[in-house]
Amino acid sequence: MKRRTLDLLFSIGGLGLAVLLLVVGVVLTTNANFANDYVRDQLGAQHITFTPADKLSDEEKKSECLREYAGQKMTTGKQAECYANDYIGLHLQNMAGGKTYADLGEPQTALREQVAQAEQSNAANLADLQKQLAEVTAQRETVFKGETLRGLLLTSYGFSEFGRKAEQGALAMYLGAGLLLLLSAAGLVHAFRTPSNATFAAPEKEKVTN
Repeated sequence: MKRRTLDLLFSIGGLGLAVLLLVVGVVLTTNANFANDYVRDQLGAQHITFTPADKLSDEEKKSECLREYAGQKMTTGKQAECYANDYIGLHLQNMAGGKTYADLGEPQTALREQVAQAEQSNAANLADLQKQLAEVTAQRETVFKGETLRGLLLTSYGFSEFGRKAEQGALAMYLGAGLLLLLSAAGLVHAFRTPSNATFAAPEKEKVTN
């Protein structure tokens, strides 16, 4: 095969692959922009602002991200992760001793049964049981709201991570396309500088001996 033909084939193939990588890069960039815009708009609509640094509790000050984002409005996935884990998670831990909404269901049911029995027997501790039930019910409702908000924020964080991965993928595609374009251009230059009759890996002719 002629060397020029081989150079042209590789160069044209490289250009085609470079165009394909550029298209994939554009698609990934579009997806990344959509994810980032969506997360920013959804979080911004919640109007959540981090506690200012001078108002953080001693426990909250132990969190590096709460100190970093102090006083800022929440607009990014990383901020949502920080608020969900280091702020809401901390307060839920302190409020219910680590118990979840599901965990609090058992003591709430038990207290309801005790209140019902106390009402039937007109027990002396009825008022105390009713107070305990009201406290557990309020605590469970608060935990439910906190867990729900925490879950939504972590979902936004996960969505933002997809956008970040798409950005990284797009960058890799653009770098690959740029490299292929350079190599293809070098191949074309070499092709037109190579004599038209030059061959690639042509077998050497055996010398004839007398």
